[in-house]
Amino acid sequence: MDRSSDFAATTVYLNTASMGLPPRITQEALTGALQDWAAGRAEPQDYDDDVTAARAMFAEFVHVPAEQVAIGHQVAPLIGLIAAALPDGAEVLVADGEFTSVSFPFAAHQDRGVRVRQVPLAELASRVDAHTAVVAVAAVQSATGQIADLDRLEAACARHGAELVVDLTQATGWLDVHAGRFAATVCGAYKWLLSPRGSAFMTVRPELAARLRPLAANWFAGEDVWESIYGLPLRLTTTARRFDVSPAWHSWVGTRASLEYLRRIGTAALQDHALELARIFEEGAGLPAGGSAIVSVHADGTVPDVLAGLGVVAAPRAGRLRLSFHVHNTAEQAHRVGRALRGRIHR
Repeated sequence: MDRSSDFAATTVYLNTASMGLPPRITQEALTGALQDWAAGRAEPQDYDDDVTAARAMFAEFVHVPAEQVAIGHQVAPLIGLIAAALPDGAEVLVADGEFTSVSFPFAAHQDRGVRVRQVPLAELASRVDAHTAVVAVAAVQSATGQIADLDRLEAACARHGAELVVDLTQATGWLDVHAGRFAATVCGAYKWLLSPRGSAFMTVRPELAARLRPLAANWFAGEDVWESIYGLPLRLTTTARRFDVSPAWHSWVGTRASLEYLRRIGTAALQDHALELARIFEEGAGLPAGGSAIVSVHADGTVPDVLAGLGVVAAPRAGRLRLSFHVHNTAEQAHRVGRALRGRIHR
């Protein structure tokens, strides 16, 4: 699969785990929306269809009904809804080195006695016990690309009555995950979903949703959105949309376009492509296979100059070099970069 012509990148972009590239159709959709705004032709209601379509497509990507999907602008405020619903003294388990948008919202409740314990990712399932209220984990670790054993975690949480909350930000868009298995999931769309920053999703099972307070209750979460903009009483919808925040309109124009693009390709093809490119890179670099679209390695001091010479964009993370492979990358790129880094990087 060579989709590189669908993008306008002038670099070898191996940095989707930091920020995804917009396809050309997303650029065009955003340009059109900005032109309408500048010309005075835009109305707030014009963007409702973009949000509705994006919500439905995300629900399809993660295999849940759209009624279980809320929208937001970033991951941390969505996790914050779950943290705020914890009882005083609750215990939360997270992985060592977890992305802080997952852990910080829980740690902010330490004045209520909420305890956040960090344990190695490989030990997370075995450390769940009767005291655990929530396990919060990224399906794919941001710093290392490690894939969490969600089957074991789901079973451990079920045994001990704990809620499993999964961050899909580094997964959805290349890794197929069924979100309905978990109490809640969150996903920032600006990475593997190739969307503008400012759009995010949460899936939440009805039994957990019933315990969450809509802390950002607003008109867009109303049963009838455009009849909910003035006056009391509180009148929120009964679906997960009750947790929506009012959307940043242009972000959702871009999110809709990018999700339409990815849906046409399909999750299975996206997953196969990303994993094959990572394998080709690892083979070229003389590395053992890692089984993730994110490759994290130790690099010697020559690597920055080598990458610059190849026009490669990657990211330093947690003292390592992080490279990520997605739809816009090609097998030729993966092989060429891998060969150039052979002997200069190691696991």
